[in-house]
Amino acid sequence: MKPSIPKGTRDFLPSQVAKRNFIFETIKSVFSKYGYVPIETPSMENLTTLTGKYGDEGDKLLFKVLNNGDYLSKADQQALEDKNSSALTKSIAKKGMRYDLTVPFARFVTMHRNDLAFPFKRYQIQPVWRGDRPQKGRYQEFYQCDADVVGSDSLMYEAELVKIYDDVFSLLNIDVNILVNNRKVLFGIAEAVGVADKFIDMTVAIDKLDKIGEEGVVKELGQRDINNDQSQRILELLKIDNLTALSEAFQDCPEGLKGIEELRKFHSYLDQTETYNNITFDISLARGLSYYTGCIFEVKASNVEMGSIGGGGRYANLTESFGLKDVSGVGISFGAARIFDVMEELQLFPKKITQSIKALFIAFDEETHNYAFKQLSILRSKGIAADLYPSPSKLKKQMKYANDINVPYVILIGTDEMSSGALTLKEMETGEQRTLSLDQIAQLLV
Repeated sequence: MKPSIPKGTRDFLPSQVAKRNFIFETIKSVFSKYGYVPIETPSMENLTTLTGKYGDEGDKLLFKVLNNGDYLSKADQQALEDKNSSALTKSIAKKGMRYDLTVPFARFVTMHRNDLAFPFKRYQIQPVWRGDRPQKGRYQEFYQCDADVVGSDSLMYEAELVKIYDDVFSLLNIDVNILVNNRKVLFGIAEAVGVADKFIDMTVAIDKLDKIGEEGVVKELGQRDINNDQSQRILELLKIDNLTALSEAFQDCPEGLKGIEELRKFHSYLDQTETYNNITFDISLARGLSYYTGCIFEVKASNVEMGSIGGGGRYANLTESFGLKDVSGVGISFGAARIFDVMEELQLFPKKITQSIKALFIAFDEETHNYAFKQLSILRSKGIAADLYPSPSKLKKQMKYANDINVPYVILIGTDEMSSGALTLKEMETGEQRTLSLDQIAQLLV
């Protein structure tokens, strides 16, 4: 059978791993600059931790893990006979693969609250799993790079997190549009239209606006018992693009007015800083995850067709579901897989990051090969990444290998070089050759 991997997953070649690590290191450097510290959580969480946090649609995308051993021995036999997969799952799967890093972080904070100083600022770079239908920019296994602050209601942190987005994408040379909204503003729309009791239904439909268009949203709202007049009024309000006009529309919507106030406070911090990318108020931004309660964010690349490459927001009640009340949090996430695809498409990766070594030694016979190994050891002892072709093969073969691994320099060692100690250094890009001592080569490559 021909080997394969599950749909929605990818292998990464060495050059691709180097590129992905470049993204990770860039993001880490900014996280650290802003005072965030790293944590890690398990790949698997108890399903009781994960379910109910992402809304009904999110729960459907959770990967469940079968119980160890003979899992059917304790299965719900009635559910098995009825072929009721939902009821059956509860008896045969107690764990699931994490869907994101935010819910596990809320669980982490609750469990370790006595070991943390609040406000607590953490970053986390680990893989997550979602049962989405695989397509361009959408995978079932991918890395998220998150930064969160818990233990403070200050909107200073919303501004700080948007600045982190701005700084990272500037360093990666990706032009982006950072969209900003507030879930309370969306609730204000629900208040104004008279569907406050169907707020979640409304936001789930609105979140699909860019995918299914206005007609699709109206149809979905209708399926959620929101009538056509209400749907049309929702669409009218979604066309408002400034906070002043929105304030007038929300005269009798206290929650909506509070959302506007929070956005203005957020801007009072952010607007004092220098930003490199567009930061835009987008009233239609909903962020489908149900745990968001305040400001929300989404990042889209400006020059390539791709879904969001970042998102996040304020969540006031997430830890409460784990028994820890009154701990507000706000966080953002970078979609590393999509960022990788954007940078590949736009050819934004620096060439040097795919070079695993700085020099390759090439020898012409057994004696010079043995000598080259000694010189290689000396070069490595100086902290320089280098290698030696494993056998004194034909020069053409060794040079082809040097080209294939994209090494910037080769060091040629023949009988003359071995006897004199003056080695031939060839720069692969220009073809220029120089005769230098090993110490001189080391100074050049360090």
